[in-house]
Amino acid sequence: MNIDFWNQKWEKNEIGFHESKPNPLLVAYFKELDLVKTSRVFLPLCGKTLDIVWLLSKGLRVTGAELSKLAIEQLFIELGVEPEITECGNAKRYRATNIDVFVGDFFYLSSDVLGPVDAIYDRAALVALPEEMRKRYTTHLLEITGAAEQLLITFEYDQSLMKGPPFSLSNDEVNRHYKDAYNLTHLGNIAVPGGLKGICKATENIWLLKK
Repeated sequence: MNIDFWNQKWEKNEIGFHESKPNPLLVAYFKELDLVKTSRVFLPLCGKTLDIVWLLSKGLRVTGAELSKLAIEQLFIELGVEPEITECGNAKRYRATNIDVFVGDFFYLSSDVLGPVDAIYDRAALVALPEEMRKRYTTHLLEITGAAEQLLITFEYDQSLMKGPPFSLSNDEVNRHYKDAYNLTHLGNIAVPGGLKGICKATENIWLLKK
């Protein structure tokens, strides 16, 4: 993972990937996970997404992993809470009521440090990684979460028209990464309004991954 690349994105406020409202596919399909209040949902490479606010409003506990310290400082400021910060393995843990975020390299996060999770919501992680890193990511995610059920959002577009991130992932690639651990269901999709970064037409797909 290119640590400098993502830190510079946050330092320069080049965060066009940060949505100004909860993701509509999350809102429409989160019930497919059939979770109860106080279930713990893991968001890898979470940034300061407003999806966190939405999940907390549903009475869920949220845990995240994020490379950028700046992103998580901004997240807690926007939540209006003062986090407790502790050293936790190779990461720093920012914690408040019903939320904890591990700041550091995702690939150093272990199952012991993360603790048990009931579900994964991946809107920004798999699509943020170049092809050569995606297999390593999915393998590690399955390992540290015990292959918890998952909602996965991906983009699909003509990769020759734009460099990622976010990267385009075909249905075949999603199946290739996860078919051995899950039953996969394609729940739906929406067109990206105005195209991806205003450059090319793109579709957001949402997947339900269950054992």
